[in-house]
Amino acid sequence: MLLPRLLIALATLVALLPAQAQDAKRGEKQAAMCIGCHGIPGYQASFPEVYRVPKISGQNAKYIEAALQAYAKGDRKHPSMRGIAGTLTEQDMKDLAAFYASHGTPVQAPASVKPAPPEVAKLLAADPSQPGSQACLDCHGANFSKGKDDTYPKLAGQHADYLYVALKAYQEQGKATWGRSNGVMQGQVKRFTHPELKAIAKYLASLEGELQTVPQSRLR
Repeated sequence: MLLPRLLIALATLVALLPAQAQDAKRGEKQAAMCIGCHGIPGYQASFPEVYRVPKISGQNAKYIEAALQAYAKGDRKHPSMRGIAGTLTEQDMKDLAAFYASHGTPVQAPASVKPAPPEVAKLLAADPSQPGSQACLDCHGANFSKGKDDTYPKLAGQHADYLYVALKAYQEQGKATWGRSNGVMQGQVKRFTHPELKAIAKYLASLEGELQTVPQSRLR
């Protein structure tokens, strides 16, 4: 009887211990698997269509971690990213996120950005047909670089073609190898046509932001 009680006590103690802190130095080593795509400026992915891979240096750490978790769980279904995320531990994800959040030359996004063209501004506003619908700015911030909290991604200055593909992925449901599951984003983008998503992506890409692609060599 004593041994089971000791095991239960030990398990309880471990559960109460604080999570290990993020380690950006360790994350830099983990990033070796990311360099082939995210360490080459302008590098293009070819699935499900050709687009530039996202800039992730300077991105919010909590968002990167959440995105990796979503790939690992299958909420995001991109095959390559699912395969990579599936090999990572929870600590690996935290460390990678810490590395990329601090990677590159520090850049401060402006507090305000140029207004969207009228046709795009209407798209970014709350959906009047959906009570309680939030405008894009409510979550991602007035400058699209400072959202509600760090779980929301910085969007300003991100590649337009990537943003378009990412937004469109929330409209894709029931496919084994493509699509994203997120109730809030699915609700937001379902009302848009593909040309409208392209217009939103083009505007966001034109803004000054903090995201970068920092060239990284495989031979370090």
